[in-house]
Formats: sequence, C-alpha cells, structure tokens
Amino acid sequence: MEYVSTRGSAPPLDFEGATLAGLASDGGLYVPREWPRFTEAEIAAMAGLPYAELAARVMEPFVGDCLSPERLRELTREAYGRFSHTAVTPLVQLDQRHWLLELFHGPTLAFKDVALQLLGLLFEEFLGRSGRNLTIVGATSGDTGSAAIDAVAGRDNVTIFMLHPKGRVSDVQRRQMTTVLAPNVHNLAIEGSFDDAQAMVKRMFGDTAMTGRFAIGAVNSINWARLMAQVVYYFASALQLGAPRREIAFSVPTGNFGDVFAGYVASQMGLPVARLIVATNVNDILHRAISSGNYSAGTVTATAAPSMDIQVSSNFERLLFDLGGRDGAALAAQMAGFEANKAMQLTNAQREGASALFSSARADAAEMSGAIRWAWENCGELIDPHTACGLHAAVASDLDLAVPIVTLATAHPAKFRDPVERATGNRPALPARIGDLFQREERCSDLLGDYSAVADYVASHATPKA
Repeated sequence: MEYVSTRGSAPPLDFEGATLAGLASDGGLYVPREWPRFTEAEIAAMAGLPYAELAARVMEPFVGDCLSPERLRELTREAYGRFSHTAVTPLVQLDQRHWLLELFHGPTLAFKDVALQLLGLLFEEFLGRSGRNLTIVGATSGDTGSAAIDAVAGRDNVTIFMLHPKGRVSDVQRRQMTTVLAPNVHNLAIEGSFDDAQAMVKRMFGDTAMTGRFAIGAVNSINWARLMAQVVYYFASALQLGAPRREIAFSVPTGNFGDVFAGYVASQMGLPVARLIVATNVNDILHRAISSGNYSAGTVTATAAPSMDIQVSSNFERLLFDLGGRDGAALAAQMAGFEANKAMQLTNAQREGASALFSSARADAAEMSGAIRWAWENCGELIDPHTACGLHAAVASDLDLAVPIVTLATAHPAKFRDPVERATGNRPALPARIGDLFQREERCSDLLGDYSAVADYVASHATPKA
C-alpha cells in the first residue's frame, strides 16, 4: 500500500514511512493511494471475531508489506489486551433504535486509546528496526494527550511533547497527562486555544531548523495510522447490528473530523453505512461546512465539551481531497486560501459528495445538558458532554426508523464530572484503576502562546536524529 499527500507534491511513502512522518512534507495529510474494498461475503465472515482479530483483518490491506499478518495480529492483541472490557468497544442499547458504542474502556478512558495503544507499539516496532529516535510533537484539546502519553511513556527511542491550551481542559484530562512522570514525557501548557497549539505543531513540521535536527512525528489524527485503527470499531458495531445485510447510521461527536472520517473510510471499504451524522457543539465550523458549504473559522468558544472546542478541523482536508477528485494541486490552492483568510466555500463536487453520506447537527449548552439528562432519566446511562452532542444529533435525525443509529460514546463521564452532575444530580466516580489520580504528583511547563518559545523548549529537551 502506497500513501500520497492530499496536497500532491510530497513523495509517496509506504505504511511505515507514513506512520513515522505524520504530516507530509508539503503540509498535506497522507491517505492511501486507493481505498481497499471488502466484498459482502468477506465482511460477513468477520462476524463474531474477537476485537483484536477483527482489527488485524480490517487493517491488513493498509499495512502492506511493512508488517506480516502474524506480527500485526500480535500487535493488536497486545494493544487491546489493556482494555477493561473484553469486547474492547461494547455496544449498549438505549431504546429500539439508538445505541451507544462505548469507546472509553482503554487506560485513559477515551476513544483515543483505541488507536493510540496500537500507534505506540507501531512506533516502537518501526524505530527498533533502525535504532532511530523520534520526537513526537502533538496538540490536544483534552483526550489525545493523555492517550498518547500513556501509549509511549517509557518507550525507547521516543520523546513526546504534548501541548494543551492552559485552563481549557478538564481537571481529570489535565492530570491524566501531567501525572505521567516518565523522563521521555513533556507536558506544555500553552496560552491560547487548541487551534493555536495545533497551528504551532503544524508549523514545526515545516520548520527546517527543527526537522533538520530532529525526526518529528505526530500522534494527532493527522497521523494516518491513528485513523486506520479507528476504522475498526465501525466494522465491529455494524457487524453486531446486522451488517453487511443491514445498513447502520453513526452519530459522531467531532471537532477535528478524524473520528467521523474513519467512518467514511469504513464506508469506502464496503461497510453499509446509511449516514454519518457530524455532531458539533457551538464551535460549529463542520456543521456549517456540511449543511451550507461554508467552511469559515470563527472564534473558539469554551464549552463543557472541550475536545470539540475547535475551529480548524485538520482531517476535513482528507475528505475534501477525496471528494474533489484527488487533485492535490487544486486542494493545495484551496487550503492555502483557507489558511490565509480562515474562510472558504466548498466546491460543488465537494458539497454534493458530502451530502451523499453526511449530515450534521449542532448542540448548544442547553441541548447538550438535555441529552445528558435524557440518557440518565430514560436509559439509566451517564454520558459525557461530547457523547451528548452526538446523542442530541442522533435523536434529531430524520432517518428511516428501521435504520439503527449508533452514537459514539467518546469519553467516560467521570472525565467531565461537573457538567454531568449539573445535568443529572449524579457525580460519576473515576474507575478504580485511576481512583488515586488526584493524589498523584503533577509535572508541567507553562509557556506563552508563541511558536519560538515552544520550538526552543523542544530543541533543548529532544534527542537529535540518530
């Protein structure tokens, strides 16, 4: 399998190269040159497989010759052996048509674990072959940071620098990052928003003064391997609900568009996806883009769903590339215009292509709280604010009642105790395995929202290329 950049001018890479590179050298994102596709019979044959076996089966076409099928299965078994539920991503029924896909049974209680536990093993596998050093630089609006840190803490040949917007993540999210005291882990609290932190990370990938000295890698969903791993749970849940003989819809709370793009990939691979509902909070750039073609960034508004407090959705570029005929030069020009003006209109081809599979909905603070309360009062389920945005969108959907809708439950409610308690009167407890989180020592460096301050910090603490 060969990977190409969405902006057309970076050299193609194999799976190992794309995994270690993260962002392409032309500023684009790597995607497979073509989508592998399973037949209906091949999908049906996946029913009943343990999650790790299903993961290896779904991901094998993307890996190519970089890992043997046997080695890939070994890695998936190790990655998902740390989850607290045997099903890894269990389904929970809410009513006759609505389901929750619980993605928070990994070590840091968020859906990012599903991909990042595997990504950490892939980094170790590929770096161990050559003895190279990798400097991971990432930005987090809450959950990516803790999941990535857990996945690589203490691993050889890897140093991680994770930026988060100071004061804009929950106390649980912050402590899950800052209480990891491994010497290869550096937490950086940045003045500003997640978008500011993400822009610094992207700038570092294009900064030759940094890339000349350090091998810069990514754990954000700009890294293809992370998205690849997220495709699996769409297959897992759809198979349980009758696929491939039955269509399934998914409602996906999203800010950076990675999780819902994984659903798009699943549909391109042959999974019968009836609809992908893009659920946003009031930071609704994706809702506006899907519903009206207006992809224009506004001011980030802080909400009770901080992982969605984003106005620049990096992975949306992958969808625009695919829907625009995979014309890298045209997309590079389109994205250059957006980066200059923070606004653009989707082309007719992009709008029509998106409307064939995607719809969208926006939840304000009252609607978010209302969905949390509905799930508790009607189903006895506590859900976090991000999941609530997805459930709000699912319940409001105009889909045929015969189509089951799976809402992705992206985080454990205990990560967002205050808004859950305000909505339900119940304060969710942390699972026993992290019950001492608030007694652990924290370590974090506060930096100005300035690229040079971040670059200087990374340069003074990272290990140069081997």
